[in-house]
Amino acid sequence: MKSRKIAVLCAALLAASTWSTVTRAGQDPETCRTVRFADIGWTDITSTTALASTVFEGLGYKPTTTISSVPISFAGLKSKQIDVSLGYWWPVQQKQLQPFLDSKSIEVLNPPNLSGAKATLAVPGYEYDAGLKTFEDIAKHRAELDGKIYGIEPGSSANATIQKMIATNQYGLGGFKLVESSEAGMLVSVDRAIREKKWIVFLGWEPHPMNIDIKMNYLSGGDASFGPNYGEARVYTLTSPDFIARCPNAGKLVGNLRFSTQLENELMKAVMNKEKPAEAARAYLKQHPQVLDPWLAGVKTYDGKDGLPAVKAYLGL
Repeated sequence: MKSRKIAVLCAALLAASTWSTVTRAGQDPETCRTVRFADIGWTDITSTTALASTVFEGLGYKPTTTISSVPISFAGLKSKQIDVSLGYWWPVQQKQLQPFLDSKSIEVLNPPNLSGAKATLAVPGYEYDAGLKTFEDIAKHRAELDGKIYGIEPGSSANATIQKMIATNQYGLGGFKLVESSEAGMLVSVDRAIREKKWIVFLGWEPHPMNIDIKMNYLSGGDASFGPNYGEARVYTLTSPDFIARCPNAGKLVGNLRFSTQLENELMKAVMNKEKPAEAARAYLKQHPQVLDPWLAGVKTYDGKDGLPAVKAYLGL
């Protein structure tokens, strides 16, 4: 009799175990519920990380964010203390990341989460319309420009590129002066020049709210200095080496994330205007719910339900 009771108990435990396995099929384990993001402190990455975190919250996950420098974020991914970084800027960070790629201690997801980023010299629209359209045109308008090119903070790679052009008389820029200050200081100078309809050449890049706030054009012909396609850059998602295999549902969402320069321009503007990133992200998603469809394709909630309606309900859509 006793052995029969034991047999019945064992059968019940086996059934419960089987039921648990079935209900968890296709879902992430408990260890994946906390998705750990790195934020390298750049406004664009702060913004996209806030978007991703908001969506994960709507799925029932518990995302966390660690503010860290680029090298520290790479080390955290390697040691598996961080799961995801949305901020690998190529080619700017390629040299720093390469040792981690060689040792296969960080995974790069393809395709990039952002294409079409750029960084090169730019001018206000009225100058472009008046004929300053290429790097070769800058020297022709030395007088109107007061012989100056406006950069950002001292020590930046972009400033170094401009200084090298001046030092080597590239594009006939010998004798020009690089004006160094900061991103904010440069933009103040640009705004002042536009108000007074004066001429100015400055370092521009996208994504950044300047592309919304300023009627501006990027100069062509600078491939030898800033790289092809107006200093084209791409941004990739990085994960710890086992994250996708260990957390397939969370990994599916991370792999689906695609942003646009216009999206980031808008969201960065809100964040730079002192709106909290989480609030700005939530507001953006409520205004642009169409971005959720491709992000949540094939993605479930943490407890295995359809992801898209759950996130929309979480956002009040």
